[in-house]
Amino acid sequence: MPQLALPSRKEARIEVAGEDALIIYLDDFIDNNISKEISQLENRLAEELSDCLVDLIPSYVSLLVIFDPLVSDYYAVKQSIIKHLTFDFTEAITNNNIIELPVYYSPKSGPDLKNIAKTSKLSVDEVIKIHQEKTYQVFAIGFAPGFAFLGEVDARIATPRLATPRAKVPKGSVAIADQQTAIYPEQSPGGWNLIGLCPLPLFEPNVKPHIPYQVGDSVKFTAISKARFLTLGGQL
Repeated sequence: MPQLALPSRKEARIEVAGEDALIIYLDDFIDNNISKEISQLENRLAEELSDCLVDLIPSYVSLLVIFDPLVSDYYAVKQSIIKHLTFDFTEAITNNNIIELPVYYSPKSGPDLKNIAKTSKLSVDEVIKIHQEKTYQVFAIGFAPGFAFLGEVDARIATPRLATPRAKVPKGSVAIADQQTAIYPEQSPGGWNLIGLCPLPLFEPNVKPHIPYQVGDSVKFTAISKARFLTLGGQL
């Protein structure tokens, strides 16, 4: 795809992604501040381009802008993007939501918990404690509605994906793959290491917002008992 010159913000670039889309790359490397900037840019462009916008799709370091070619063109959309790329993103870096999610950690709810502990030369309780200690950035949402890629996991418990993915991963499964963690919003196949279960719904198509977080937000996990998990609607 042809690259469009960007006079402001040296590290960012805009590329044509089709006759009705442009993609903005803020950087080439994943960074907590970059994902927050993408979230802020997404919000500002949603307002700026509301008349011609079809969709905005954020990812780790990029934002895909899809517009209606019958209403606007990529030159006009590009100018709007450039205008907002000159914005001071300090607000984006300091203001973001923190979503707290309960997790029932146990070998029964997280069948890979013992293996992670053994591989990491830690106790199961230490793995749980380490996983809870960090606040995780929402880097991207994809794979399935409500599936958020969160990072970065503490290096002590970072674990490669399973060699053979499971055919069925239970809804609400909290998992680790390499330096990322996530929750499966629905039952699906998956190759991540399962360490617990979250009882809360993470994708509700009949409720707005449909998911509790967006790119740029943060997620904090809190351990709960089996009894509390069941009280909140969790199923084993």
